Amino acid sequence: MTRLVIVVEKATDWNVYYPSAHVVSALDYLREPVGGEEERTHVINLCRNYKYLGTGYYVSLLAEARGHKVIPSVRTVNDLRRKSLYGLNIGDLNQKLGQALPAGGRDTVDFGILLYFGETAQPELRDLARQIFDAFPCPLLRVEFERERVWQISAIRPLGLQALDDAQEDAFATELDRFSRKLWRKPRSRRHASYDIAMLVDPGEAMPPSNKKALKHFVEAGKLLGIDVEPIGRHDYQRLAEYDGLFIRETTASDNHTYRFAHRAEKENMVVIDDPTSILRCTNKIYLNDLMSSRKLPLPRTEIIYRDNSRLLTDLGERLGFPIVLKIPDGSFSRGIVKVEDPAALEQAAATLFQHSALLLAQEFLYTEFDWRIGILNHEPIYACKYFMSRGHWQIYNHGAKGAARSGGFETLPVRDVPAEVLKLALKATQPIGDGLYGVDIKQTAHKAVIIEVNDNPSIDAGVEDAYLGSDLYLRIMREFQRRLERKRMGLGRRR
Repeated sequence: MTRLVIVVEKATDWNVYYPSAHVVSALDYLREPVGGEEERTHVINLCRNYKYLGTGYYVSLLAEARGHKVIPSVRTVNDLRRKSLYGLNIGDLNQKLGQALPAGGRDTVDFGILLYFGETAQPELRDLARQIFDAFPCPLLRVEFERERVWQISAIRPLGLQALDDAQEDAFATELDRFSRKLWRKPRSRRHASYDIAMLVDPGEAMPPSNKKALKHFVEAGKLLGIDVEPIGRHDYQRLAEYDGLFIRETTASDNHTYRFAHRAEKENMVVIDDPTSILRCTNKIYLNDLMSSRKLPLPRTEIIYRDNSRLLTDLGERLGFPIVLKIPDGSFSRGIVKVEDPAALEQAAATLFQHSALLLAQEFLYTEFDWRIGILNHEPIYACKYFMSRGHWQIYNHGAKGAARSGGFETLPVRDVPAEVLKLALKATQPIGDGLYGVDIKQTAHKAVIIEVNDNPSIDAGVEDAYLGSDLYLRIMREFQRRLERKRMGLGRRR
């Protein structure tokens, strides 16, 4: 059973709203006995302020001690106490603000808005408002902006109900109703499942890491092990702490919501695949290149070129030989990668890619009919595929094809049939990254095998990567979740 509790500091704070059985005073909440073990309780703390060791602070503190899901959490309360604490988290938000509010977009040099559960009446700031709420989940926030050369966030402060005027009270009531209905949707029972795992997916993604049939197989594999695997989306951020684990099946990036989900799940002491460290290490090719080089692992001959030092392009062809492959650091699925045949094409392609990144990778071109993909989970190989180049193209994915991007064929085979040098290299490549789920791409020529990249969110599609193992592939991944969850329950932590 799920219970919703709305806590106000004084009963009179609720006088302008309809009476509700969900509303209790802070004193009554602090005095009440802890609910039963099976009762899920969501607490919305609407105290007048959250001053350290004040009434509002203790409501959130005791809610967490009782196992209740509370907004704002003590961490959020502490983060919002001083700008010196939360200022570290608003750098990315200021970049988003620059897109929403051009430098000359307003006559004033400062202004503020109210956020009601992450919603605002300012249409141009709605995306930013949701991101602020994701970073600082609090029922009522006042966000203040100032402009020097560009707009930036100058302060984020929690508010109490007593600070609202009539129109703001109406807006707050609307968003409270909407938010509380989210808390009631799809109640999940633990009677048949030992653990609950949230599987982050994007139904609208053009090239997701798992197709719909594979996602269904993950859910089915979880059921066989007593694990409830529930697909969630980017707007379910506030529900994340309800789960025991997070499985990301959406293309990851360090600058989007997938990283925020992973980071928060790790803070909540959940089992996470992909963990935030793996996302950071794998999604930037320049970092990976340095990491592999420092371990003396074989790579294509590679150079880093800089937007502010174009002279490096002059004799790049002599050093690497044409053709040369140029890559932006955070491209995925063969995007942001260009092959150039001569100095003129090199200069033109570099100018285009430098619009997206200050640094680029330049690599020697190694032609092979296919790339190896070795799936690694917790330092053990679990599947192996050959991905063949798209017909008439030099990459696996041809994004220049008419209509949707085309890919080449594939061959899935037992891990035991993989050449020993390829398998050994794949395992060495993931060793310095972590113990998560990875896909290692390797090119094997007549003379050598080299690492192309390590993917933190490898493709697992029904009919492709599972072509040899079938349902056992999904069971192996869910069993690893189960193993980690059991160890966490016993207080043993992760195996290194």
